[in-house]
Amino acid sequence: MADARPTIEALPAIPRDSEGPVFAAPWEAHAFAIAVKLSEQGLFTWSEWTDALSAEIEVARQTGDADLGDTYYHHWLKALEKLVEQKGIVDKTALSKRKDQWRRAYLNTPHGKPIDLKAAKQ
Repeated sequence: MADARPTIEALPAIPRDSEGPVFAAPWEAHAFAIAVKLSEQGLFTWSEWTDALSAEIEVARQTGDADLGDTYYHHWLKALEKLVEQKGIVDKTALSKRKDQWRRAYLNTPHGKPIDLKAAKQ
């Protein structure tokens, strides 16, 4: 299948330098890696991924996103969440629960310390 191996060139407006993608925060690199890995595992094609990401970017532009590069991975994450839900990889309830766990863990983690889901106090 020619579509199986992701290529950076197929991604719309990805922040990068001469060596490849650049990330402003660790979560951006994690979201990037998750999308690549899920595609490599055959859970969706790279064309499906680029179509989903392009759609999210277009929605953002239509709602006033200035497209300065600082919101790119927010669109990446939204596209990833929608695609894994559409493909039945995770359901909306489980996704919402996990996002809430991460939010609570973040709020309960001292500044400068790594975030651990154990900090998501109930």
